[in-house]
Amino acid sequence: MSDADALSAPRHGTTNPALIACAYWVDTWQRSILMLDTLRQRGNTYLEQAEKIAPHVLSFGADLVLDGREFERPVNYLLARIRPPEGVKIDHNKRPFIVFDPRAGHGPGIGGMKQDSEIGVAMRAGHPCYFVGFLPEPVHGQTIEDVCVAEARFIQHVIEIEPDAAGKPCLIGNCQAGWQIMLTAAISPDLSGPIILAGSPLSYWAGVHGKNPMRYLGGLLGGTWMTSLAGDLGHGIFDGAHLVANFERLHPDNTFLEKAYNVYSKIDTEPQRFLDFETWWGSPVLLDAGEMQWIADNLFVGNKLGTGAITTTSGERVDLRNITSPILIFCSWGDDITPPQQALGWLLDVYQDVDDLIQTGQTVVYTVHETIGHLGIFVSGKVATKEHAEFASCIDMIDLLPPGLYEAVISDAGPETARADLIEGKYLLALEPRTLDDIRAFGTNSPEDEADFATVARVSEINKGLYKTFASPLVRRMTTEASAQWLRSIHPHRLRFSAISDRNPAAPIISWAAKNVRAHRRPVGSENPLRQWEEIMASQMAHSLQLWGQLRDRLTEQVFQSTYSSPVLQALVGMRAEDNAATTHVVRDVTRRMSARELRKTLRADMDHGDLTDAILRSVLYIAGGGNGSADERSYSTLKRISAVLPPNLKVGTDRFKESMRKQFLTLRLDRRQALETLPELLPDDASERRRGLAIVRALFESRNRTDAEAKRFEEVSHLFDPSAAHVVHRSARA
Repeated sequence: MSDADALSAPRHGTTNPALIACAYWVDTWQRSILMLDTLRQRGNTYLEQAEKIAPHVLSFGADLVLDGREFERPVNYLLARIRPPEGVKIDHNKRPFIVFDPRAGHGPGIGGMKQDSEIGVAMRAGHPCYFVGFLPEPVHGQTIEDVCVAEARFIQHVIEIEPDAAGKPCLIGNCQAGWQIMLTAAISPDLSGPIILAGSPLSYWAGVHGKNPMRYLGGLLGGTWMTSLAGDLGHGIFDGAHLVANFERLHPDNTFLEKAYNVYSKIDTEPQRFLDFETWWGSPVLLDAGEMQWIADNLFVGNKLGTGAITTTSGERVDLRNITSPILIFCSWGDDITPPQQALGWLLDVYQDVDDLIQTGQTVVYTVHETIGHLGIFVSGKVATKEHAEFASCIDMIDLLPPGLYEAVISDAGPETARADLIEGKYLLALEPRTLDDIRAFGTNSPEDEADFATVARVSEINKGLYKTFASPLVRRMTTEASAQWLRSIHPHRLRFSAISDRNPAAPIISWAAKNVRAHRRPVGSENPLRQWEEIMASQMAHSLQLWGQLRDRLTEQVFQSTYSSPVLQALVGMRAEDNAATTHVVRDVTRRMSARELRKTLRADMDHGDLTDAILRSVLYIAGGGNGSADERSYSTLKRISAVLPPNLKVGTDRFKESMRKQFLTLRLDRRQALETLPELLPDDASERRRGLAIVRALFESRNRTDAEAKRFEEVSHLFDPSAAHVVHRSARA
């Protein structure tokens, strides 16, 4: 074998040092050329996206339905109908899904970037799908409230064009879009169906010591005055590239090494996946300066959403308790942009306890992934085919749940699973009741922590006021549209994309060299000692960057705490000593408390009023744990099968079913013993109707794994359904 042949295809076990070194050198040189060409392609894509009116990364066809720029209060948002892929059949009797994409610096389309995505799984389940995206540039002067009004109009329009749908649209909000649709739903609570929040922060001060460094950023910058500065330098426009840069600073190991090295080390297979992602990551959009200032003041630093401190221009308070649609929250321990504390902590601010949550009629379901990162929550194909697919297939079941807090537990299902014939797909979705103590167990702020963040909010108002008074007028006079565009063009995030493209004079050489390398590619295997050494060095460098990032985060936290816990600073900004013991809670109004009392009074008076549907639901809830039991999709599958063969007199609509479910659930929580004793009063006198009702209860009871306690309660209910039972008092006799 010649030396040339050995270099071309080095065999396993080659020990000649010269051949090993030469083979590695050729491979390294070729990978470098191909890496440069990959970056050239990335730059070309960036320039192409920048020239488009509506750039996006949707992998589905779409048709424009409504253009927010044409509204009375114009915004740069659009509503589009997603065209189903070939072979996918849409059932317009099913509730539609509307996916809202996050406007957090990046361009639109991430919710439908892959076929295995939120949009993809919903359409495969037969649901009509709509997409709310946005254009790269805002309408001058648009506000967050304007966006809420536009989104409400989008939802209303979908309801109108899907008249046969079984329920109101399911709204999916990723990241920033999550808190945006929560605002919309709180202002217009009658429009939305179930709301799915994927990696969406709602409690911005929440977290635990030693983690979650992004929550300290506002304090280190002295508040939101720098947001005002960025808006002034942008001539009334805030550059979304600043937000993207904040995300990248979280993980210097990935930003400065691992992402690029992953492509370089797998240059023969990885470039296309890298280019697909960078198409979205490398296309930052713009926000109106007023929008970004509102977000920074009211959310990131002010944390006003969960505490009900936000008001509309008409003076209405935005209260998340106004939302009566089920809320599904998907978060992850691997997400350091929206950790579980920030995704779920708002529940502790809004509700005193689970009873408070239940009295408002709210249903909240959450699931916490162990490892997936922030983007993976709504990008990962594995997450889409498991968590999102289960939510999509069981959304109607979740919509019918009685009020309460539940954790969604998704487990593998197989032939050995009880009643596997009632399970769709590979997974079983079970909903386990939880309390607010389960949320607190994830980690909460101490009163001292809350006081620190409250101090930041006050310092922010002072610094912003000083900037607006003394510096802002000067900065605005110095800024022009041309200077703002030039600043955006030289932003490091944009510059690294545009620097290597076909506009670069060296591009033809890179392209020619890459073409020749691909024609004569000579990769080395992992057995090459020098390649192994390279990977070790890369791993060590990444580890060093990771340690540096952790050290920076610890220092950030220490500086934040030592600064804003200072009694002197807190006194200077008007924080009193007793404020240190205060916690953030939504204002409790008397009318809500009075409404809860009236509801309890009405429930007690109506315990012996109802029909067979009410009796069945009361029985099922009692058997499942007296209103505190778990549920899973097998029960819902059984319910659908039963519903299909029910006689007309027992068929009820979805709204009637939900109303009865809520009423019977609250009745059992109010007084379980009296609810059971009055159950016979709901039953018809006709023995065959009673037997039919008991058969439905039995079918639902047998559709899941049964406990001894549930079996005992079933026997109690069976006795009550028996028309010959001595204790049954007929309505005629009572009359």
